[in-house]
Amino acid sequence: MKYTDRINRLTGTAEDSWAVYKLARQMIDQGHDVIELAIGEPDVPAPDYLIDTAINALQSGRTTYSTGEGEPGLRRALSKRYTRTTGRQITDDQILCFPGTQTALFAAIHAIAGPGDQILVGDPMYATYDVVFQASGAEVVRIPLRAENGFRMAAEDLRAAVTPRTTAIFINTPHNPTGAVLSLQDLEEIGAVAQEHDLWLLSDEVYDEMLYPGATFHSPLELPELAERTIVVNSISKSHAAPGFRSGWCVGSPSFCQHLLPYSEAMLFGNQPFIADATERAVSAPSPVAQGMAARFAARADRLAARLQGDTNLNVHKPQAGMFALIDVSGTGLNGRDYAFDLLRNGGVGVMPGSSFGPSLENWVRLSLTKEDALFDEACERIVKHAQLCIA
Repeated sequence: MKYTDRINRLTGTAEDSWAVYKLARQMIDQGHDVIELAIGEPDVPAPDYLIDTAINALQSGRTTYSTGEGEPGLRRALSKRYTRTTGRQITDDQILCFPGTQTALFAAIHAIAGPGDQILVGDPMYATYDVVFQASGAEVVRIPLRAENGFRMAAEDLRAAVTPRTTAIFINTPHNPTGAVLSLQDLEEIGAVAQEHDLWLLSDEVYDEMLYPGATFHSPLELPELAERTIVVNSISKSHAAPGFRSGWCVGSPSFCQHLLPYSEAMLFGNQPFIADATERAVSAPSPVAQGMAARFAARADRLAARLQGDTNLNVHKPQAGMFALIDVSGTGLNGRDYAFDLLRNGGVGVMPGSSFGPSLENWVRLSLTKEDALFDEACERIVKHAQLCIA
């Protein structure tokens, strides 16, 4: 039978990216002693009030259809949240609700890019972005995020990559997998490129509450001159340790939301009312768990760097936010993929090859900071021993 071009262009994509993770899971299932640090899951459960609000909403009959835009109470809470955090008036008609950040991103990209268009995206990038963007039919143009620049996107690299086919710049701040956080000056300079070439600016901000000490988050929504071209996607998955809730949203101009709504309604009708009620409560105040997670992850990143850089030829890039750290493994003589397989088979630790996130991380690996302290410290010791064997 025949399949559409949209399906065919996604067939087989990203399968190799998860090969090390899949082998790690297989080894664990077979009884091997493996510490799996490839995937980042919150290290605490979702707050009790989130669960209780959802249960109470279920019991009170909040299982009916929602609206295409999303539940009014949630949209109202989100407009207040963004008005408070951006210093600009954000109204209810600038919000659309979706089941998770990825669904919001999928819908938004289909509104602003299609076959023949180009999207400027930082390399490295979160592993599923490439597939989401490819689904639109647009060409992904990779913009190098350089280690010497703290993996922050540089406006001059964007400007050099713009063509007549470019329709959008995509940013992710705080960034996965690098943990980089764009400064307000970075956003102003990136925004200037978008203005010069009349481009959309699409921002995934799912780690906005998971900042390490000393880091400050800024959103392009703060800049009035970018108001008509900025689109933000986010969710409670990371901030409230609730990825299974699948509750996200999109923030844009009233015109953008009006144009996106028919497409959103063709996919779904908002999010589930009982989950919307829990999310409304969640976004009405800062997360009670995000700051604690960030503090623990930052401390683990510090211990990782101190342990590895003292006794190995591995170099750790310390993140500013998020759940992950990067390790430069070029000193071992192996690329990231070969190193990850060797570390798994001979060291008992599962990590993600940097190449899973783009060619610029060919000689890096990414590991999760979310395992509890004793297990994480044991993983560090295993990495040190494995690195010393590599040297030998």
